[in-house]
This record gives sequence, C-alpha cells and structure tokens, in this order.
Amino acid sequence: MNINVWLESLKTTGTPDFAEAVQYLGELFPLLHQFAATPQDTRWHAEGDVAIHTQLVLTELYQLLASEAQHITGEQRQALILGAVLHDIGKPLTTQPRERDGDIRIVAPGHEALGRNLIALPLMSLPLAYSVVQTIMGLVGYHQLPKLLVVRNADYAEYLKLALNADMQLLYWLERADMQGRICDDLPQQLSLLAEFRLFAQEYGVWESDFRQHLLADIQQKDSTAAQRYVDGYALRELLTGDIAMPVEALARTYQRCQHYSQFYMLFGASGSGKSSWIEQQRRDDWLVISLDEIRAEINGQRGNQKNRGQMLQLAKQRLKQALAAGQDVVWDATNLRQDFREPLTSLAVNYGALITMVIFHLDSATLKRQNRNRPYAVSDEVLQQQLAKLQWPQAEESHYQLVIGEHGRQLACNG
Repeated sequence: MNINVWLESLKTTGTPDFAEAVQYLGELFPLLHQFAATPQDTRWHAEGDVAIHTQLVLTELYQLLASEAQHITGEQRQALILGAVLHDIGKPLTTQPRERDGDIRIVAPGHEALGRNLIALPLMSLPLAYSVVQTIMGLVGYHQLPKLLVVRNADYAEYLKLALNADMQLLYWLERADMQGRICDDLPQQLSLLAEFRLFAQEYGVWESDFRQHLLADIQQKDSTAAQRYVDGYALRELLTGDIAMPVEALARTYQRCQHYSQFYMLFGASGSGKSSWIEQQRRDDWLVISLDEIRAEINGQRGNQKNRGQMLQLAKQRLKQALAAGQDVVWDATNLRQDFREPLTSLAVNYGALITMVIFHLDSATLKRQNRNRPYAVSDEVLQQQLAKLQWPQAEESHYQLVIGEHGRQLACNG
C-alpha cells in the first residue's frame, strides 16, 4: 500500500497501530523513531514511554470512533488519527527531569507548541487537503489546553482563542483518547475536566466549527465589504482582549475607522517561500513595501550585510509609523519567523487602527530549498536551515486575518 492509499484509508476504516504509522510517516517525522526512547513520568504515565502511550491513544481513539464518535468520518477522521500519531512529537526534544516538591519528575514543557512548529513543513509533503493540515497542526499545538482551561477557570476569551486555533470537537475527542490511553491515579477526575470543557465550549458557542459565522451574524450591517471586514476583524480581536463583551459593541467602536483605514500586511515565510513574487503579483500603486533586505542595502550597501541592525529596524519602524498615520497600506516584507519579532509590529498597527493580515507562505522544506537556490539573492542552505529551526508558526490572535499561500503563489486558505 502506498502513502496515498494509506492516507485515504484513514478517512474510512483504517485503524493503523503506531508501528504501521511509523512505517509510513517515520521518514518525514524522524522524531517518531525516538518515542520508544523517550520516558514519561511514572505518576502521570505509568504505562511507559511515549511510543507505548501513543499506541494506547490510538487504540482508545479507534474504540471511540466505533462508538461515541462514529459520526466523525472523512477528512475529520483522517486529521484526528494523524493528530493522535503526532500529538507528542515534541516530547523527544523537551523531556527532562525536574524537581517538584522534593521529588524528581519527568516533564516535557512546551512540547505542544514545539510540536506544531515541527510538523508544519513536513505535513506539506503529504497528499493532504490543506484544511486537514491546519486541523492537525491545531490538534498537536493545543491538545493540552482543554483540561487546563477548566482548571484555570478560564473565561470566554480563552475559549474563543482556542476555538480560533483548533477544532474544539476534534480536540475533545483527541484528549479523551489521550487520557484514556494512559495509566494514572486521577483518570476519573481528568475525564471529568474534559466533560466540563465540552459543556463550557457549548455554552460559550464555540463548540461547532462554524461558530464564527454565528458569532458575528448580528453585526453584518455594512454596505461595503471593506467596512464589514474591518468591523468583523476588530470585533473578534476586542472580544479576545476583553475590550467588548458582545460583538455588537464593535459597531460603535469602529464606526469612524471602518470607513478609511490602513491595511497592514505582515509576510511570514523563510527565504525562497515566494514572498517577493507574491508582492509583485499583488502590489498596488498605493502600497508601501517596507523590505528589510532593501533597507540593509540602503544602509550597508548589501542586502545580506547584517551590520547596523538597530539602525535598520529603527528606520523601518519609522517608515511604518509614518505610513500608518497617513492611512496608507503597508506590506512588511521580512521572514518574521519569530513571534517576539512580530508582536511589536502588530501591536503598533493596532495602535494606529490598521487591519492586520498575516500572509503565511506554507511550503515543504524541499520546495523551499529549491526555490531559494533559484532566487537572485539566494541564502545558503545552512542559513535557510537556521531560519527553519527558529520558526514559530503564527497563531490566529496575532492578526485579524490570515492568508495562506502555497507553491506558485496559490492561495491555500483565508482564515477570518
């Protein structure tokens, strides 16, 4: 059975065990081979290492899919099974001993977010619908949050944030299998937390996958598409920040600004991902493109010269502020691979009332290397690898909208 047939089988009746999954996916996700050598805390995971746990999770998931969750079919089933296989992919790199209350415990801090970053590019090498890729990334990156939201007594904004990043129903079923696929003393309490998570998500109206449409239904009152996009984008953002309690409040808060505002396009992608080509294809006369490469050439004489970084960034931000203050549309052309680099810029754009679109270039590693080598200003493979190693995939709340671009400039998704 080839990989295409195997992946298709997951949509219907396929129930591969962990060993079979590694056989098909191990080359793309080599960390799967390290699961058996990755220990887990004996109090939380008395069943053993990560490989044993993942096998138990798959077994429990198949039982759920044959009973309570038998309504999950097609691409949702495919995404859920692959999410279960990969949900702990970050543990081999994060597992470590840590002292807690005088005991040495085994922990894997941050393995969810790291896992999401690790699988982002390899998933693009598989023949999967892009919606499935996004769903798997959401499952892997946020699978610990359902129980934590209940433990923290989280408010509506936290549930909304999670729903914008992950499919709440599939997350629930993955975590049911995740909890039932382990041996621990507090299993009944953990399952009770998941049941509460489901009730809260339903009560807050974020359980269904089309929750956004229902949430914003009452504010669809603008005649122009541009004005409506602005109101919708800021309604969601201000619900997340707690500045408003109901979407309808956004109508008054954005009444003036929605008529004329700046669009701020932040590009996200490694060298060779197609950012410059996209700008050439989409560029309008009134756009200001702020290219960090061009500013390096302006200051240092060469695009690749990394000297005077502080001066370069100061000049770029000064131009950004001037453009946003004048209501001009701006494209920030840089790799923007780290969240701590993106956050100051998006915060600045919000302060000026701009509408933020994150343009995400999502390609597999082999395509990135090939396209980079064919660029006029190619970077070395080593530099490209360094870029990919620090990649932090954007979260929904970082921008008002996300536009995802694949190979040859093809639009893969528009989120928001």
